[in-house]
Amino acid sequence: GSHVDMLLCLMKCAGETPPKFTRTPVDQTGVSGGVASFICQATGDPRPKIVWNKKGKKVSNQRFEVIEFDDGSGSVLRIQPLRTPRDEAIYECVASNSVGEISVSTRLTVLREDQIPRGFPTIDMGPQLKVVERTRTATMLCAASGNPDPEITWFKDFLPVDTSNNNGRIKQLRSGRVIISLPPLFSVLLSVLSMSVMLS
Repeated sequence: GSHVDMLLCLMKCAGETPPKFTRTPVDQTGVSGGVASFICQATGDPRPKIVWNKKGKKVSNQRFEVIEFDDGSGSVLRIQPLRTPRDEAIYECVASNSVGEISVSTRLTVLREDQIPRGFPTIDMGPQLKVVERTRTATMLCAASGNPDPEITWFKDFLPVDTSNNNGRIKQLRSGRVIISLPPLFSVLLSVLSMSVMLS
């Protein structure tokens, strides 16, 4: 019958849930002049608001762009061009709603060209811009090398492409090639095909 019990009941009875991360950003090493993209997603009811902090303060810089997922599930922090040493820092993704707040940290390391170690990933062949008829299939190639073998992540309009949740329309092959089958009513053709690639 305490105040706390009442509050808990109110929260539970209203079906509200605190934020919970579904995808957290991973530490990255980039090259000066290059790009870094950190991905953070969370669920909760009400839907959590996601904020990116650098050294405890909300990020604000022309080179720092926060791109929201279309479904509101999270955002990408994109930094371009990378600068050393000023961009080297701990970045924080904070997800909050009326029920609670959670945060996760990630580290960005930025190397100068002359500091790049042997085996560091390089893109040997990047995707080309294509114009394809609406009902046709587009194939985009990306070849990368490094030791160990780099993992390739595709982005569409700066957001990661989910190859598992698109009705089988987008497939990523082991070779790094992406196949996109375009439905008849797919009008935003060029935005799909101007993809950037991130290596990890």
